[in-house]
Parts: sequence; C-alpha cells; structure tokens
Amino acid sequence: MSNDTLARLAAIIESRKPAAGGDPDKSYVARLFSKGHDAILKKIGEEATEVVMAAKDGDRARIVGEVADLWFHSMVALAAHGLAPADVLAELERREGLSGLEEFALRKVQQREGDGS
Repeated sequence: MSNDTLARLAAIIESRKPAAGGDPDKSYVARLFSKGHDAILKKIGEEATEVVMAAKDGDRARIVGEVADLWFHSMVALAAHGLAPADVLAELERREGLSGLEEFALRKVQQREGDGS
C-alpha cells in the first residue's frame, strides 16, 4: 500500500463522516461514525484479536486480510480524531534510525516528564 493508496482511502473515510453527508443506512463507515468512538474502538480490538489468531495459525492470506481490516479500522479511528495516515507516517519517519530500545527508553523519559515525576 503506497502513501497514495492510504491518502485515497483516508479521503473516502472522511467523505463518509456524517458531517460530510455520509449516510449510515448506505455506508458502513458512516454507520461506525454515527455509533461513536466506542464502536470504532471495539472494531479495532476485534480486528487486532483476529490478526493475532491468524498469525498464530500461520495462515499468510488470512494474516494479510486481517491486518488490512485492522489498518482500515485504525484509519477510521484516526479520522474520528481529526488525524490522517500522514500523521502516522510522519511519526514512523521520526523514529527511523532509532533502535526500538532507544525509542522505548525515550518514550519512558517523555512520559515521566509529562507526569511531572
């Protein structure tokens, strides 16, 4: 999936928001938006669990399909919070070149500073 694909999908998701005229009777995404954040988050949890189960089974095609579902529902959550895939990509680019351990340590320091500890 290229950045262009993500951007096109994000635009479609934005167009399905009720404020943009999305009709919950005609659009799954509009229906999710109309049900609110909890419904969107529940779908993300369900899809994440399905990714885990597919990976545990080692079914490559199912893994890809479930990750696609997880990404899609994550994009709905991003849109619900006024964010876009570009925001996530920018964060990934920011992390590029850091080891995972360095990134984890940096986040812990930032969290402590934010907590005032």
